[in-house]
Amino acid sequence: MSFTKFLPLACFISAVYAATYSLSDNWIGPGFLNTWTHENIADPTNGRVNYVNETTALSLNLTYVTDDTLIMRCDDTTVLSASGPGRNSVRLRSDKTYTTHVAVFDIRHMPQGCATWPAAWETLESDWPNSGEIDILEGANDVSPNQSTLHTSANCTMPATRTQTGTATTNDCYGGDNNNAGCGVQAPTTDSYGPNFNENGGGWYAMERTTDFIQIWFWARNDASVPFDVSSGPAQIDTDTWGEPTAYFPNTDCDLASHFGENNIIFDLTLCGDLAGAVFNSDGCPGDCVTYVNDNPSAFTNAYWDIGFVRVYQ
Repeated sequence: MSFTKFLPLACFISAVYAATYSLSDNWIGPGFLNTWTHENIADPTNGRVNYVNETTALSLNLTYVTDDTLIMRCDDTTVLSASGPGRNSVRLRSDKTYTTHVAVFDIRHMPQGCATWPAAWETLESDWPNSGEIDILEGANDVSPNQSTLHTSANCTMPATRTQTGTATTNDCYGGDNNNAGCGVQAPTTDSYGPNFNENGGGWYAMERTTDFIQIWFWARNDASVPFDVSSGPAQIDTDTWGEPTAYFPNTDCDLASHFGENNIIFDLTLCGDLAGAVFNSDGCPGDCVTYVNDNPSAFTNAYWDIGFVRVYQ
């Protein structure tokens, strides 16, 4: 049952768009090796992975670049010992941090397969959740569509009704509630995530963060409505022309300025862990998640990121 017609006008929250932004950082191909860090850390989400440093990632071909491409993948050749470390994988973090900005991602392929849990997101790991977390692209076990989610400290919620093309799944952003589900918005199309995303050649994600709102857009590769300044990367962009966002998070019931601080941009690929492992069977994947990862290296041949560019505007 829909209660929309009974809601007062004040409940219909419309996006308040920002002005133009200028290009501050433009990463393509080798640029990712100069000002990003391969995080050689234990997976904080308890995945069956071993995040390797840049030297190891390059030597094992888990990371490689061309003039216009960044590839990041997990190992797809090694059968793992149950008592040994997890499958080698990559977690890449920008050295720079950002507050008010727009980030545009050209993604041609994202990791797919049972047990995969890929994400493109922003946070400050040393101050989580006080500096907030913005999950731009995230999912598990090939289940689409994409879900964009905020995770915050206490006292941050989203209005139930707001102007966006996606569908809100939860409205409580506090990481201490609901097993850290956060406040999520599912995209309206299945080509926003997983195999359908990859078969379509990927697409573009963009995230705009201000103290008044955070909003996220997705355009599929064959979407004729993708703005020219998203796909081409000019010196200036104008988000006023980008249309209704996929996900819109206003500051009406959440002081974004106090819940979000300086954040890095992160790409990662973990396997199993707190999300993909928890829903492994209900998502239609066979057996035990960790055993599946240990015994089936060839299942991860398509578990890779192919990034055309990441551009940040401020």
